[in-house]
Amino acid sequence: MNSPQQLTSEDLTDLVGTILSQAEDQVVPIVQLGHPVLRQQAQRYTDQLPKELLEELLDVMRATMYAAPGVGLAAPQIGIPLKIAVLEDLYPTDPETAQLRERAPLEYLEIFNPTYRAVSDRQATFYEGCLSFDNFQAVVIRPADIAADFEDREGNKLSQEFSGWQARIVQHETDHLAGTVYIDKAITRSLIGQDELYRYPGLEIAQAREELNF
Repeated sequence: MNSPQQLTSEDLTDLVGTILSQAEDQVVPIVQLGHPVLRQQAQRYTDQLPKELLEELLDVMRATMYAAPGVGLAAPQIGIPLKIAVLEDLYPTDPETAQLRERAPLEYLEIFNPTYRAVSDRQATFYEGCLSFDNFQAVVIRPADIAADFEDREGNKLSQEFSGWQARIVQHETDHLAGTVYIDKAITRSLIGQDELYRYPGLEIAQAREELNF
């Protein structure tokens, strides 16, 4: 994966300030596939931003995630090449779907410089979407149980295990920070556009597999 020229603290402060100045009600545009920042290795966050600007950035990322709406947002998705992501999944879901997808509530979480690794042989196969590849979903096979290492906004090093849907969210957002979008890992024949979703209630894998031949 190509890495862009490393931006200085001054460069990043100017870039973040410019992007945040475009916010309306703390919401900024989400860039779409084709924007180079989505295909670059983001820079490790090493306190390049003033504390007040970092706090404003995190507030805007969180508000933008809510407005989308989504369950995660990585800094590159708003044009900022830093290894920072915010996650939260507190949306209501029916019990059957929650059980099938192992979807437990995920409280708001900020992850800086994250990495992850599988901690079991279990795999999970489900449809996945992305705010930067709007109006499409495709099947991605991912580890069902992971351990993630990351830092918080204060630079404290943390480790946490995630399973099921939470693990998928963490992997998806961490991948963004390495220039990887879910479609790179997807079974591309499973791809469904928004206007065709009505054909697959609940995004049932078996039905989609039969009808789309993947």
